[in-house]
Amino acid sequence: MSLPQRTIGKHIVSAIGYGCMGISAFYAKPLPDEERLQILDEVYKSGVTHWDTADVYADSEDLLSKWFKRSGKRSEIFLATKFGLGSGVPGRTVNGDPAADPNVPIEKTVEAMAELVKEGKVKYLGLSEISESTLRRAHAVHPITAIQVEYSPFTLDIEDPKFALLKAARELGVAVVAYAPLGRGLITGEYTKPEDFDESDYRRAIPRYSHENFPRILKLAAGLKAIGQRHNATAGQVSLAWLLAQGPDILPIPGTTKIHRLHENLGAASLKLTPGDIAEVRKVAQDADAASGERYPPHLAKALFGDTPALEGWVPQAAPEAPVGSSYGKDNW
Repeated sequence: MSLPQRTIGKHIVSAIGYGCMGISAFYAKPLPDEERLQILDEVYKSGVTHWDTADVYADSEDLLSKWFKRSGKRSEIFLATKFGLGSGVPGRTVNGDPAADPNVPIEKTVEAMAELVKEGKVKYLGLSEISESTLRRAHAVHPITAIQVEYSPFTLDIEDPKFALLKAARELGVAVVAYAPLGRGLITGEYTKPEDFDESDYRRAIPRYSHENFPRILKLAAGLKAIGQRHNATAGQVSLAWLLAQGPDILPIPGTTKIHRLHENLGAASLKLTPGDIAEVRKVAQDADAASGERYPPHLAKALFGDTPALEGWVPQAAPEAPVGSSYGKDNW
């Protein structure tokens, strides 16, 4: 499949990427390795060259390593991964939270990350779920190539003037990688209530996906479906096409473990919404008012659009001692 292309830094990548969270973590028990490797085979064959992972996504990075080793295609994939410093959990020096460390000035974090660029270990630097001021401060230390933030007709926070993150990214020439571009599957209309999620699915813990808010979510899904019917497209395809229409600097990364959903998602690249359709999607989103409640559980929501301490006057704090039985090594990295 030939997909339209976009740029991250100086690299050309597929306009629609592949998010590697759900293939390993959070939604349900992972499939056997061989089935997951076959899914990655299909992602590659379908022309998707922008893959996104993180060390917090269970064995996602290990799975990708297995796929690269067996396929020999590492050089053909633009791979982004994420990490976080200072979890606040005793015995952990590094965790998988991709948000900025709230205890360390972003300048210090970016200085350390920039060393990896100098060493040739990474091509570019990116940040996830940071504030507008944190982005500007980071970019002043070393160019930030991309930010990753939740963005879809379901979640328009990045556009909100009180956050001003999209505005800042565009002023600085920073690409926007849109995660959860299908509202974690909710705006497809596939789910009608929280009980539709697997018992182990972490979406059950998200306030925005509560019983009280589901009628609004279903209203949004129905509105997108109605627009899609005019184009023989699904609600999910409308959401992805709408994101692509927001500008060449927007790169959605939907994830899935179903081959037919993969092909459906990529089909959005050929869906051409009219200016009227694009405006209607926004009106449907505003009328549904589905963005009610936090989009993460309370202990994680506080990190959204996170800021960091000012560099001036900052004093480093000693790392907590590791409790007996803990280890520092590759499992923590």
